[in-house]
Amino acid sequence: MSIILRAAAPFVILFALSACASGPNGQGGEPNAMAAPPPQQTAAVAPPPPPAARTAEEFDTTTPEQRAAAAAPAQGGETRLGETVASLGDPGEPGLWIRTPLVEARQPGRIEYPATGKSAQVDLIPRDGPATAGSQVSLAALRLLEAPLTDLPTLVVYAQ
Repeated sequence: MSIILRAAAPFVILFALSACASGPNGQGGEPNAMAAPPPQQTAAVAPPPPPAARTAEEFDTTTPEQRAAAAAPAQGGETRLGETVASLGDPGEPGLWIRTPLVEARQPGRIEYPATGKSAQVDLIPRDGPATAGSQVSLAALRLLEAPLTDLPTLVVYAQ
C-alpha cells in the first residue's frame, strides 16, 4: 500500500498546487477582493508566481541569489522560540516566510529542519492560535530546507 501512496504523491502535489493557483470558486483570474494582501518580505522579496504556474519550480519565484542569502549561516544573537509542526502554506504567496503562533509581531528570523540540518532566514509572521496550533511555511522555504512538501515536518524557529 505504501508503494501506491509513494507513486501517487507527485500527482497529489501537482493537483494541490494547481488548485491553489485557481482564483475564487476554482476559476482563474483576479484574486478575491477580501483576501489579505501578500506580506512584505524582510528576508527576500520575490515576485508572485505567474498565473499559469503548475509546478513547485514555477511557484517558487525566489532567485538563486535570494536562496543563497537565506541559506547563509546564522550570525548569532538569535533567540530560540521553540519547535513547531509545519505544513505547506499558500504556494501562490511568494518569498521566504513562516506563519507561526510562536511570534506576536512580524520580524526576521530563521527556521531549521533538523532532519536535513538545513536552515533558512525567513520572515516570521504571527498566526492566531495556541503555540501547539502548528505553522504554515512558504514553498520556497520548504524547498530550501529540503523538507518534503506533503509531510508535516517539525521545525525549530529562531528570532533575530
